[in-house]
Amino acid sequence: MDRRDVLKFSALAGAAGVLTLAPVSFAAASDAGDPAAAGAARDGGSGGAGTVRTRVVTGHLPTGVADFVHLPVEVPRGVRQIAVAYTYDKPTVPVGTLGNACDIGVFDQRGTEVGGHGFRGWSGGARTDFTISAGEATPGYLAGPVEAGTWHVVLGPYTVAPQGLDYSVTVTLTFGDRGAAPAPDYPPDHAPGRGRDWYRGDCHLHSVHSDGKRTLEQLAALARAAKLDFINSSDHNTNSAHAHLGSLAGDDLLILTGEEVTTRNGHYLALGLDAGEWIDWRYRARDDAFGAFARRIRRAGGIVVPAHPYGPSPASQWKFGYDDVDAIEVWNGPWTPDDEVSLLTWDNLLTSAARRADGHWIPAMGNSDAHRDPDVVGLPQTVVLADGLDRRSLQAGIRAGTSWIAESARVRLSFSAAGPRGEHAGIGERLPVAADAPVTVRLAVSGVPAASLVRLVTDEGQMVAAPLPATGVLEWPTTASVAAYVRAEVRHPAPDGGASGLPGPAAAITNPIWLGRKR
Repeated sequence: MDRRDVLKFSALAGAAGVLTLAPVSFAAASDAGDPAAAGAARDGGSGGAGTVRTRVVTGHLPTGVADFVHLPVEVPRGVRQIAVAYTYDKPTVPVGTLGNACDIGVFDQRGTEVGGHGFRGWSGGARTDFTISAGEATPGYLAGPVEAGTWHVVLGPYTVAPQGLDYSVTVTLTFGDRGAAPAPDYPPDHAPGRGRDWYRGDCHLHSVHSDGKRTLEQLAALARAAKLDFINSSDHNTNSAHAHLGSLAGDDLLILTGEEVTTRNGHYLALGLDAGEWIDWRYRARDDAFGAFARRIRRAGGIVVPAHPYGPSPASQWKFGYDDVDAIEVWNGPWTPDDEVSLLTWDNLLTSAARRADGHWIPAMGNSDAHRDPDVVGLPQTVVLADGLDRRSLQAGIRAGTSWIAESARVRLSFSAAGPRGEHAGIGERLPVAADAPVTVRLAVSGVPAASLVRLVTDEGQMVAAPLPATGVLEWPTTASVAAYVRAEVRHPAPDGGASGLPGPAAAITNPIWLGRKR
């Protein structure tokens, strides 16, 4: 970095570090050779209607640079459209060393304050250019008038090679009538449904509005083909899809509006937000900001769900703890070893809840995280017992844990526990029996391979591991003194024939049934 290109290195309201570059001016006095432009300039006119004016900014970022690099752009009056394009180099790095990866987005004249109102879009590393005008915007960005003032193009150097990162940003303003923004077409937050019933949904999906390759129309069609009742829009760090979802919902498909909040210390779903709500992601665990944003999500009608807690990609491992979450995504897409670790972590949290015995625990859910072909929408899916097919009822079911996870709509399951006096409890519920009272746990499964393995897990660990009976029904006797909770798993045969000692991929996972009275 050249010293003249840097105005300040600061923090975003106590959150992620920021490097601010010298501002780019489009004033007439700076058309030729103004150092403040920090690069080459081409002027297509004086700023009248139809004029196109461009500035190009180049620079170098070293390893260890701030999380975000701000390029202020002084936007004059009379601008119809702003367009931004960027490139950066990708030098060869040694095996095992991370190379260059740089995200991009923009904030308007309302500022860059964390959690503020200036957000106008984010595409991460999914595209190299974007445009914004009153009438339309590139997916990932919000249409609306291009107001005069200081805008900020934001670079996010996700990883930087040992050689550093050379970048070039081109900003083009087109002058003319600003026009008017289109009215948003938000989806309704309820559908007719079937009353109190089990509803199937996939709450982690990506479209062309972030790094997905599918259109919103394609996602809706795939959800219907998978026989889902609901989905949740969850593009990375942007709410731009929300305004385009209304026409895609219907009596047969409820579409919730949300976001995958992608921080440098883990990703989480803001599930079922008020339409149009946006949640900031520019903080780390050490910034002590997550709790405030979790509360903001709940005020905006959503719930908080850490996604793929042990994801293998950089910055995807969950580091914020579990005190401020409503559920955990323990199964993300096709079953992989990181799902196995997520499942074990969640089970340990259940054991901690059993020790407290205060009734508070964190449920599990599963989602596909589908981005592109051949990713399967609905693999897996969360099956929720809810009072109706509406946002509030589904969220209540997810928070209560009256839900289970299936690999597809073919899988059907019931799981219950019964006491000696007719007491009965289902998934996510408590069977209030004496510690030594006999309890019968019953699991019924269909739609899975005949060679599937059934596992029953308690706070002591795996208590049953047996082939699925030919009837599809397994019963197990226990007491509350032996098992504070019991949950069920249905597994495919292990690919290695069990030589590794690990079970095969999951076909279904339930939330627990709690046994015994609260203390």
